[in-house]
Amino acid sequence: MQLKLQFLGAAQNVTGSRHLLEANGVKVLVDCGLYQERDFKARNWEPFVVPPDSIDAVLLTHAHLDHCGLLPKLVREGFKGRIYCTAATSEIAQIILLDSAKIQEEDAEYKRKRHKREGRKGRYPEVPLYTTADAEACFPLFSRVKYRKSVDLGNDVEATLYDAGHVLGSSIIRVKVRQGGQERIILFSGDIGRPDRPIVCDPTVFDTADYVFIESTYGDRVHQGPEDTKKEIAEVINTTKKAGGKIIVPSFALERSQEVLYYINELLLAGAIPQLTVFLDSPMAARITKVFKHHPELFDEEMTEFIDNHESPFNFPGLKIVQSTKESKAINQIRGTIMVIAGSGMCTGGRVKHHLVNNISNGRNTIMFVGYQAMGTLGRRIVNGEKEVRILGQEYPVKARIARIGGFSAHADREELLRWLRGLKKPPRKLFVVHGEANSAQQFGDYVRKETGWKVSVPAYRDEAILD
Repeated sequence: MQLKLQFLGAAQNVTGSRHLLEANGVKVLVDCGLYQERDFKARNWEPFVVPPDSIDAVLLTHAHLDHCGLLPKLVREGFKGRIYCTAATSEIAQIILLDSAKIQEEDAEYKRKRHKREGRKGRYPEVPLYTTADAEACFPLFSRVKYRKSVDLGNDVEATLYDAGHVLGSSIIRVKVRQGGQERIILFSGDIGRPDRPIVCDPTVFDTADYVFIESTYGDRVHQGPEDTKKEIAEVINTTKKAGGKIIVPSFALERSQEVLYYINELLLAGAIPQLTVFLDSPMAARITKVFKHHPELFDEEMTEFIDNHESPFNFPGLKIVQSTKESKAINQIRGTIMVIAGSGMCTGGRVKHHLVNNISNGRNTIMFVGYQAMGTLGRRIVNGEKEVRILGQEYPVKARIARIGGFSAHADREELLRWLRGLKKPPRKLFVVHGEANSAQQFGDYVRKETGWKVSVPAYRDEAILD
């Protein structure tokens, strides 16, 4: 038996997740994500390493942009197969892709005008990477799959999706290949969630696999607990309230915004923070929150109890959902302490950039980060302590307090990843460490070797591996 793997993204970096498996003449692409790190964005514009029309199917682990965001380009350039994922992932990915396309179009137009005014050319083409029409062309190709229900990909290759516990509808994908009386099982972890987190269920644990792809976003550290997270949020709100400032929260529209609302609701109910006006200034997050309400079957016990009592952790006095650009701009005229939750989570686009322009240079305000900031992103530069940052073409001094809530991550940490791997009853033939910055991936690979004695590889971009 011979299987071929190509590592086409999220290899010693975090975004652009893309792995190609060739087995029994079938080509399967696991994820098709957008690169978001500044140093790697040029890869989004490069031709695909293999012709898109030669790929038979895409298996989508979840709807975050770094896992689904290049699907419109793949389809525009010839892919005609099926995109297999859960129903929740299908619904959310379509929302996210339309939003991404709109941002691509708006950014291209904005840059064209700005560069013309400045008499220069930009680093990237001044056209959208893909359009709204390109995004819409993907939607007929989505095929919804239930957890634990196998999909026949042809030629004795099948795929099964299992709950990854990362975001609503996220999946660990098991691919089973049969050839000449032999069988091989390949696990693609996608992004693995943390046990005992609110809203979604815990990640599925497996007892057997021949080859495993494991993410390593936080493979070099250990997270704090949820109680510490709530205390830190309360401290930020109470301190900023005392200073008379505003709290700006760059947040991912999927899962993170809903989780922030969940914790604020708990803090309000406990009397740990004062009544507060919270603006969810993300039409995409508002639409995704509605998808959550469509899929109560995916909730954990605590969330189910909320729903059974006809309560919503996504709604509380003082919460305002912002839709129009006019409403978003009006927030800047409000005096006193408010919280604004807006995308994008790494400050790479969206309405949060405008809120940063209006608030980052005021020492009374707090910018509260609740998610991973990839290398080279505006969010990473801010949390790294840069004194001045470029936003929308202009430089702004960073005078606001910068708070980072570390325990918010929906990614498992080093110990949680190892615990998940230890569910295997015997060592896999090889473990591939992906989806982590080079240092994090290497450290986690070394850690697993030391703790288990397994064969571990940390592949680089465009590496290939032949599996027997």
